[in-house]
Amino acid sequence: MIESVAMIGGTGNEGRGLALRWARAGIRVIVGSRDARRAMRAAQEIAQRAGGAAKVEGMENAAAAAASGVVVLTVPFEAQAATLKHIQKALRPGAVLISTTVPLAAAVGDRATRVLGVWQGSAAEQAAAFAPEGVKVAGAFHNISATLLEGEHEVDCDAIICTNDAGARQAANELARAVPGVRAVDGGALENCRIVEQITALLITVNIRNKVKHAGIRITGI
Repeated sequence: MIESVAMIGGTGNEGRGLALRWARAGIRVIVGSRDARRAMRAAQEIAQRAGGAAKVEGMENAAAAAASGVVVLTVPFEAQAATLKHIQKALRPGAVLISTTVPLAAAVGDRATRVLGVWQGSAAEQAAAFAPEGVKVAGAFHNISATLLEGEHEVDCDAIICTNDAGARQAANELARAVPGVRAVDGGALENCRIVEQITALLITVNIRNKVKHAGIRITGI
């Protein structure tokens, strides 16, 4: 059972939304940011919204990464490499690192409805390339709307989880199930994030075309 999760770049919309849902589920959440004060302010706000006995703390990114065996990376693609380099030494041996990052072309001033080519194949595979030996890497939560996560209702979306490690899959599955309405779907190997990450750009297009903010994806037949 997951007792704590560190959110690296947890002050952004996706990070705050996931942190809120997991705090409500009783998981200790450590919000990370480049600025420790900003992280603490965000943590206080999330705790107030989560209510009850929610346990939410704020720390600088490296300190947050060192404080938990499950680390979720929610930074934009343009910040991913630098952030990973910064937290490398803080990641525990055997830790699980889950990447939610999508290489949207907005990172280079282009449209968010397009994705960039990544040398390693996907943002999740780039995360694996920067992760220290012994850290288990998964890609998940790419296609879940931050707007839905920040809301009060169940989240009508599947979380497609891609990883080469059984332990990382188990952790990501547990986190997915902790969000009401979300179902964990086995998406196979980590390299399949090359496909899953691109779905986010498609969902952004669907949102724009249909004038909504919360398009998601469900896998049928399973």
